[in-house]
Amino acid sequence: MIKYIKTIKEKDPSARSFLHIMLCYPGVKAIIWFRIASFIYKVLKLKLVALVIMYHVRKKTGIEIHPEAQIGKRLFIDHGMGVVIGQTTVIGDDCVIYHGVTLGATGKPKLGKRHPTIGNNVMIGCGAKILGDITIGDNVLIGANTVVVNNVEANKTVIGDKGKILRKE
Repeated sequence: MIKYIKTIKEKDPSARSFLHIMLCYPGVKAIIWFRIASFIYKVLKLKLVALVIMYHVRKKTGIEIHPEAQIGKRLFIDHGMGVVIGQTTVIGDDCVIYHGVTLGATGKPKLGKRHPTIGNNVMIGCGAKILGDITIGDNVLIGANTVVVNNVEANKTVIGDKGKILRKE
């Protein structure tokens, strides 16, 4: 937990202290409760209990995370309002997600994996939508309001409503 808070303090210039982050950052609260709900869902197999916990987290923070999602270490959800992380989403380590981001399905009914896989050290700008069973590589930057429906190789920058891929310099 200490390393997680230190990471947030490094990434967010407005973070004042450990206490400030713990008390005032909805993303931190959502991740802590997600870890608890995920354990209840996956290990104890009390799926309804876990879903109810995350329902209350959504009401309190504006962040919706399915307890079956897989989230790596030190995910920083900055601001958080309107973030949606779907059931089969996989997120790597050291990622940053801003408000209004959706990691969702395309709406096509399908069993199995329906949500994106996000690599390590990925930054997803506010309002971005990453949809479907696609893979976003490590060290990718996704611009604000970008819609991504295709795989993105590592070390790329993606911008725009059609997910234009730029070379990362």
